[in-house]
Amino acid sequence: MAHIYQPVMLMELLKNEGKASVEEIAQAILNRDPSQIEYYTQIVKRMVGDVLTNKRKITTKDKGFYSLAGVESLTHGEIDELISLCEQKIIDYEKKRDGAQWSHRRRGRRAVSGSIRYEVLKRASGRCELCGISNEFKNIEVDHITPKSLGGKDDISNYQALCYTCNAQKNNKDDTDFRKLNAMYEDRLHGCLFCDVQTIDRTRIVEENELAFVIRDGFPVTEHHSLFIPKRHVLDYFGLSQPELNAIHQLLHSQKELLLKLDPNIDGFNIGMNCGETAGQSVWHCHVHLIPRRKGDVEYPKGGVRHVIPYKGNYEDLK
Repeated sequence: MAHIYQPVMLMELLKNEGKASVEEIAQAILNRDPSQIEYYTQIVKRMVGDVLTNKRKITTKDKGFYSLAGVESLTHGEIDELISLCEQKIIDYEKKRDGAQWSHRRRGRRAVSGSIRYEVLKRASGRCELCGISNEFKNIEVDHITPKSLGGKDDISNYQALCYTCNAQKNNKDDTDFRKLNAMYEDRLHGCLFCDVQTIDRTRIVEENELAFVIRDGFPVTEHHSLFIPKRHVLDYFGLSQPELNAIHQLLHSQKELLLKLDPNIDGFNIGMNCGETAGQSVWHCHVHLIPRRKGDVEYPKGGVRHVIPYKGNYEDLK
């Protein structure tokens, strides 16, 4: 049993003479999900409780409890009338929004194979990309890194998987100046080999997305040796932003699948980057190498990237 779902569903069926609707079973599961209470606890504290207490002065708060000001002076009839007014407000609002008031809770809930949402969740391995919590403990939502309201685009490199807590805390009012951030991505250096590829020699580009592109290496170590390059002029891997990392990783996965179809003899890959002259960097624009490997291309492949220092590849000989 991977989760509580099966016994909860069976219990619901047993309690209802062997028959229950999808909604009834879903409600039974929801009743046992403490993460939903945690989510709405944050809503109460940061939104509705704050508004009614600090802005409207209708309620007061003492530790973990709220109190309604003046409730002791109300008659039972007045209380019933106020409850009816609140119910009518809810009905009017639901009619006006036509269900859209819950759209923020539906984001990322249904991962459909082949969709961008599915690819983002798969890339994140079912974990929040900020705090790292698993989707077994909190629902994971897929949302823009740069919000749509601040000019973010519907590109897979601008999506991330966040648990509902991190996503609610981020919301669409992040105080980062995204105008400056977007301008940063337009940075190019005339005379830079990889900046010039984007304008002068675009025929070399075999795949691209909003923030990165791929070319085949001009001096390949093996056939189909490829370079994954951020469009922005940035020195090395450590200067990349999270959206650029996402963009490059998406292209790495895409090209890996393409190359495996193109050449069935490919049996492995080396992925790496040179950061700094001492590490062998010679082009001062970040680029990630994807080097296809085939059986027999070297006599002793063990150690892989350790061979960048002579005689350090086979660590067993160093014991």
